Amino acid sequence: MSALSSIEPTRQQPPAVLTSGLGKSYGKGEGIVHALKGVNFEARCGELMMIVGPSGCGKTTLLSVICGTLRNDTGTVHVFGEDLAKMSSGRLTAFRGKHVGFVFQQFNLIPTWTALENVTVPVLLTGGSRSQAEKAAADLLKEVGLGDKLKSLPSQLSGGQQQRVAIARALVHEPRLLICDEPTAALDAASGKRVLQLLKDRACRPDRCVIVVTHDSRIFPFADRIAEMEDGYIKAVHGPGEIQSLYV
Repeated sequence: MSALSSIEPTRQQPPAVLTSGLGKSYGKGEGIVHALKGVNFEARCGELMMIVGPSGCGKTTLLSVICGTLRNDTGTVHVFGEDLAKMSSGRLTAFRGKHVGFVFQQFNLIPTWTALENVTVPVLLTGGSRSQAEKAAADLLKEVGLGDKLKSLPSQLSGGQQQRVAIARALVHEPRLLICDEPTAALDAASGKRVLQLLKDRACRPDRCVIVVTHDSRIFPFADRIAEMEDGYIKAVHGPGEIQSLYV
């Protein structure tokens, strides 16, 4: 049984994310791969939760199920109290567009669009006008220190600047859940720490949650808790008093 199964949800409000007995497999017959094996996982509102573990242990699959881009085979997943299994594909897409933001390792910026244009996308997709989108994007780019780069193309920006554009894009529509997959893998130590501080300052609020999948032990101190995965299940969950032992 997962070490997380004994953790009680916060009494102030329901967890941001709660999974129970989560299972997901790929393939059939002798080629079947069990990516998730009865995962019990909780991420609380107001915290930055990290998921760590070796490559292939199921971290990205877990993220994909949590944000609804992948359907689980067994178990349940609730996000802000909503049972994702009960949502139609259309409703799930709308829910994800409104409540979830994504930060990827490779930034995934559109190369022919300026920083401002890249950041406007989530607002436009959720029904905002172009003027609303451009104002929100400009304000957020200024907040992340890129007020002088609004008209710059991704090729004209450093890796750290591109990552800040990607973070601004993920945050511009005010998502309650921010999902980050290896957000510092392409950054030097100083840039990685700046990115995590930005995420913690901007997204860790009482009604929000940040989940970060990472191999980067340099950023472990920014976590409120760390879930350690192994072979498709949660091996252990480390609280504030235990996190230092993971990177010293």
